[in-house]
Amino acid sequence: MLPVLYLAQAEFGYLGTDAIEYVAKIMGVSTARVYGVVTFYTMLNMKPIGRHHIQVCRTLPCALAGAEKITALIKAKLGIDAGETTSDGKFSLLEVECLASCGTGPMMQVNEDYHENLTEERVTEILQSLK
Repeated sequence: MLPVLYLAQAEFGYLGTDAIEYVAKIMGVSTARVYGVVTFYTMLNMKPIGRHHIQVCRTLPCALAGAEKITALIKAKLGIDAGETTSDGKFSLLEVECLASCGTGPMMQVNEDYHENLTEERVTEILQSLK
């Protein structure tokens, strides 16, 4: 189901009700089953996201390394809360569970790119480069 969901997300931009129902129909499963898969994986989006989708790891190793400060900085710089997208559609922010970079926290993923061993200065540079 995951490859089909990836394709649907690429086609529709996100996995809203119409996309979930479409995937359920072509897979021959209930919409509830597809919804369960979509809500489990953070890489599947149920609403439109920004061009630069920022995901900050909040699992214990990153939390101990300062992930909360990183998230607070991003919120302040972008003027959005976790789960929101900027009004211009450029940035969205999400706090997620483990991104499998426990030895290099705090870390964030921007679209497909990992940024590890983050400091407030480095996050500021990254955000500036994306504007």
